[in-house]
Amino acid sequence: MPPELATRGARLLAASLDELILLAIGLPMVFGAVRVVMDKVGAGEIPDVDDVLNAMVGGPGTIVTVVALIVWCVITTWLVASNGQSIGKRLVGIKVVRTNGERASLARIFLLRNLVNGLPLLVLPYVGLLYQLIDPLLIYQPAQQCIHDKIADTIVVRS
Repeated sequence: MPPELATRGARLLAASLDELILLAIGLPMVFGAVRVVMDKVGAGEIPDVDDVLNAMVGGPGTIVTVVALIVWCVITTWLVASNGQSIGKRLVGIKVVRTNGERASLARIFLLRNLVNGLPLLVLPYVGLLYQLIDPLLIYQPAQQCIHDKIADTIVVRS
């Protein structure tokens, strides 16, 4: 019996949760720049981009962000390697497998689903942007496979 495909809504929720986690990881670094921006605005000046970036990178929030990012990388790598799940996918109860239902390797998921998927954006920015818009729209096909799923020969199923 073939595995049951994850719903489009479950995939969207999992991706949204993953993005919210990454946003939360970056917030301590961003908060470091708030004081600089408020001081400049309070003095009637336009904040200088270099000052804001220096405050973000040089502030104490940078250490918190870097440590949290390392922890996130370790947890995500462990979850993907052990069960084909990101943190968001785990929370929603879905996972990535090969189209034949077998476990998808960490290399397949990382290299083919993620790294190759980002290459068009790096090589040809405008073509890459178009690709980034079209890729998720293909989930509306009956097989519910985006381009990155087809490249990696994977599907997302209920776990």
